[in-house]
Amino acid sequence: MKVTVGLTTWSEHPSLINNARKKTTLKEYGQHFPVVEVDTFFYALPQLTTVQKWLTDVAPGFQFIVKAHQVMTGHQEAVGGPQAVFTQFKQVVAPLVSTGQLKTVLFQFPPYFDARTEHIEYLRTVRELMGNLPVAVELRNRSWYQSGVGDALVNYCRDLKLTLVAADEPHQTQGGIPFFLTTTTPHLTLIRLHGRNQAGWQAGGKDWRGKRTLYRYSTSELTDVAQAIQEQQPQPKETCVIFNNNSGGDAADNAVALSRQMDLHFTGLTKQAPTQLELF
Repeated sequence: MKVTVGLTTWSEHPSLINNARKKTTLKEYGQHFPVVEVDTFFYALPQLTTVQKWLTDVAPGFQFIVKAHQVMTGHQEAVGGPQAVFTQFKQVVAPLVSTGQLKTVLFQFPPYFDARTEHIEYLRTVRELMGNLPVAVELRNRSWYQSGVGDALVNYCRDLKLTLVAADEPHQTQGGIPFFLTTTTPHLTLIRLHGRNQAGWQAGGKDWRGKRTLYRYSTSELTDVAQAIQEQQPQPKETCVIFNNNSGGDAADNAVALSRQMDLHFTGLTKQAPTQLELF
């Protein structure tokens, strides 16, 4: 099993370049990690030329995890339904697909997206509208993981070829979800580490987003993550770990520390492009 480690966004990690006054470029980021999660698409779809420019800044082996647009995850309604946004989204990510550099599309559903029938059926709609593209789903409502539902969810994701994201967060809080690591697609498992700041997770106010991910994982906590990765059964071809605990600039340091713990050697990517995923 291959293990890859990356961060959310590439510009907010000054520890990678030892310059707190300068934003990290994608080219600089790509010298440290083989994958990045991009949330730009959630707010507005970028221009096709922008995506094409990204590909010129990284080696062919570098891959992108792209967040689905907020219309696609139900955060925002669209007149006439979400189908048009799905179509536009697939057009914009086409350059990443053609070069084999789209690792997956991340559907991070809102906390109110619970395990009711209409939402269960919407997951099937997502698969139909996304076609053969790799899709990962992060479900942030406890109802999906309650007794009798979790096993059915795993089988449902396997049938639909959806990667079920394992999210690490303060699961003791009201509404928090458990860390649920399982293999639903043979090519990939995806772990997203949001931090364990319990007080920040429940904070309100205008800067609630920053408070939620203000957390630095300890060495022992990273050891637990590494052990969970190594012990997962069945093992996928790849486990990808994304650090999203960056309110205090901790994500990059934690990612480097986990890579060292797991003896992951990354010295820049080769010029050989990865094999295109064949899901069906």
